[in-house]
Amino acid sequence: MMVLYLRGKNGALEELGRTEVVLNSLNPTWITKHNLMYQFEVVQFLVFRVYDVDTQFRNVDVKMLKLEEQQFLGEAACALSEIITKSDRSLTLDLHRDDATRPAHSQNCGKLLVRAEECVNSKTSIEMTFRCSDLDNKDLFSKSDPFLLISKVVEGGAQIPICKTEVIKNDLNPIWKPVFLNIQQVGSKDSPLIIECYNFNSNGKHDLMGKVQKSLAELEKLYSGGHGESLFLPTAAGQNYHNKVLKSQLFVEKLTESVQHTFLDYLAAGFELNFMVAIDFTASNGNPRLPDSLHYIDPSGRPNAYQRAILEVGEVLQFYDSDKRFPTWGFGARPIDGPVSHCFNLNGSNNYCEVEGIQGIMTAYTSALFNVSLAGPTLFGPVISNAAFIASQSVASSARKYFVLLIITDGVVTDLQETKDALVKASDLPFSILIVGVGGADFKEMEVLDADKGERLESSSGRIASRDIVQFVPFRDVQSRWRDFSSSSSSSRITYAIFNVHAGKKYPTQSLVM
Repeated sequence: MMVLYLRGKNGALEELGRTEVVLNSLNPTWITKHNLMYQFEVVQFLVFRVYDVDTQFRNVDVKMLKLEEQQFLGEAACALSEIITKSDRSLTLDLHRDDATRPAHSQNCGKLLVRAEECVNSKTSIEMTFRCSDLDNKDLFSKSDPFLLISKVVEGGAQIPICKTEVIKNDLNPIWKPVFLNIQQVGSKDSPLIIECYNFNSNGKHDLMGKVQKSLAELEKLYSGGHGESLFLPTAAGQNYHNKVLKSQLFVEKLTESVQHTFLDYLAAGFELNFMVAIDFTASNGNPRLPDSLHYIDPSGRPNAYQRAILEVGEVLQFYDSDKRFPTWGFGARPIDGPVSHCFNLNGSNNYCEVEGIQGIMTAYTSALFNVSLAGPTLFGPVISNAAFIASQSVASSARKYFVLLIITDGVVTDLQETKDALVKASDLPFSILIVGVGGADFKEMEVLDADKGERLESSSGRIASRDIVQFVPFRDVQSRWRDFSSSSSSSRITYAIFNVHAGKKYPTQSLVM
């Protein structure tokens, strides 16, 4: 029997489930599957423990077995991300158990093969454009303001709204913008949908102008046949209701079906995330030798805000980067016997910018504090341009890479327009930036770079960014907002960016390996 645990940050183990007992086998294959929610923004550390269950417990439910009464055979551990980054989503681990006679040693007790698979009912998405003709006029002094509300019908006949169109003013023959439905939302292509057309009223009491009931399969037939479906209105006749068929009709102007790939699909296809770091060495951080400095290295080993930000983000992303060699820069400092640099290699090399692993970043950062003089001002443009150049080289070689640059800073950017220009230029690349603000500064101006409110950045030449590539996060919010950057209910923000970049065919890619 195998028992699966999740190890928390404090080292505590939470049991997630147990397999069935396979009798009399030294090479068991368990059938029981364990479901857990994959979280991109968290390192989910799994522990697998294997037990030999004595024959006297053969008929006992595995949930009722006392593990201390079973013979412990060995354990293995790994992060969930280590499994899902493999092309076949499987990982072979060595089982071991501590040697009681030699406390510093452990015995090798065999191997454990772990496989992961994504539990998604459907990745199919339907895009539809609707129009109506000859709608009734419900307004006294103007034409109706129609919109569509689409609902699914659940068991018992209740209607659950799943999407609606925009309101079109003063139009009895409206054509709405496309709506998007996921098969998983609907249930299946044969599940009934109610499409209701309403006349918008500002008081919230919208007038029903007509409705139809159709499945997605039936809507596909409407589209392929090029004909409409008459709307109807339920009307009361005594104790009964009947449907009054109207001259108004609903048409499906456009219908396309596509597969929305998930982050795990991209990993299986060979995509990698490449992590890059840029650290603010401007004088506003304070003298690194004094305890009130944001760069102060505490002799007790307690990490400062810069170190914590590197660990918080880097420990998540490192598993998705196969070579774990991270480009790392500093900015806003004066290297020994040199002018102020706004993009210098943190490792001190003049030839290469990469360091080995998260510990390599931490070591290079600590070393740099003793080899540069803090200066200023705070300029992001050079660092962003350098990182974007690496991303563009990857594109030119058709590599399947997506780049994430972590910028850690204590102050408001000085070269705001130059930074906007660099961001707009980089917005077509497979590239995203997480800016973490440390210290007590007012970072409101920094949020200008983060276009979460819908206003895309504009360069000095008037070019508009093709997408938002920046997430700004005050360090105090880094754990909660890091989730916003990395994931949503349907897929990670990075996945969405990869999908947009590659689905737009800006760069040639091979078919996803499924």
